[in-house]
Amino acid sequence: MDFDFTWLLWGLPLAFALGWGASRLDLRQWRLESRQAPKAYFRGLNHLLNEQQDQAIDAFIEAVQGDPDTAELHFALGNLFRRRGDYDRAVRVHEHLLSRADIDRKDRDRAQHALALDFLRAGLLDRAESALHKLKGSEFEGEALLALLGIYERSRDWPQARQIAQRLEDAEQGSFATRLAHYQCEEAELAQRANDSAQALSLLEDAVRQAPQLARGWMALSALRAKAGDPSGALDALLRLNQHAPQNLPLAARALADLSQQTDRQAEALRLLQASHARAPSIDVTEALASLDANPAAARARYMDHLALEPSLVITSLWMAGETLSSDDAKARVQAALDTASAPLRRYRCAACGFEARQHFWQCPGCQTWDSYPARRVEEL
Repeated sequence: MDFDFTWLLWGLPLAFALGWGASRLDLRQWRLESRQAPKAYFRGLNHLLNEQQDQAIDAFIEAVQGDPDTAELHFALGNLFRRRGDYDRAVRVHEHLLSRADIDRKDRDRAQHALALDFLRAGLLDRAESALHKLKGSEFEGEALLALLGIYERSRDWPQARQIAQRLEDAEQGSFATRLAHYQCEEAELAQRANDSAQALSLLEDAVRQAPQLARGWMALSALRAKAGDPSGALDALLRLNQHAPQNLPLAARALADLSQQTDRQAEALRLLQASHARAPSIDVTEALASLDANPAAARARYMDHLALEPSLVITSLWMAGETLSSDDAKARVQAALDTASAPLRRYRCAACGFEARQHFWQCPGCQTWDSYPARRVEEL
């Protein structure tokens, strides 16, 4: 049977026409989708700039649904969820990105970093720690180490914090010598509570060797030596403090005066405290000087000398306590009023966040900043 070429002549144009129509249909559909995705994307940006986060999220969801392979839209959507506190949805977005096999290493590290931030903001410190450790060797390693440092500080895991701070120091990400010394002081406190004085002493000696400018190390070392029955060595530690951090001497002024009396070295302490007071009048230094005066009249004269240099309600209250008024009842009332008025002025104030406390802190309880409390009280600032 001969083949009829007539069908071929009719079939070729028909196949061409069908192919052309299909291509036009696909092209039209592609153009429609490409128009819709950018419109949704730009609409989301507009809402975001107007601080309309809910509407921005809806627009970005629409854009992602139109083009599910776009990683940048997923990152934008995840960041929006995190900013508005919707951490569960942010985690799902970033975990979806990590599950995809078509994203490159850079985007995968970026998604891992974003996931760690989701856990961190949600307060899931264990999961955040695990996610941050996976960023080792990535371009986010420095940020991950800083975040891990914050986690270990919040959880008061000082050995881990010291290890991370040392890695940052070795990587030249900044100077962490002071923080490392603080961590050693914290570990020394734990060792003392466990009655391991030898370990505490080793930690504190290493702390003052590593960061001699840190007053805390010298004060802690002095207290440990005094507790061990070595008041002379304790006093020497405070003298070293004055050499390296004289601005912090007021914090140790009373301990310095007490130790000098125990070791019959009052003259040495007196010279040091008077020099400090001459540089900058201090309530604590004035109190320490007064404690070294055996004569009550001489002690009250110290308070008057301070008032001549710097008005102080706190010093006035201390001076008033030793004065005699015509009526004991009147004196008690005046003294009570002065004590009440001066109490807030005795506090220390964080220079970073303004948090006030009756005692001096090396790390602010409010903002977690190290060494943000000046050695001077509120009234002296």
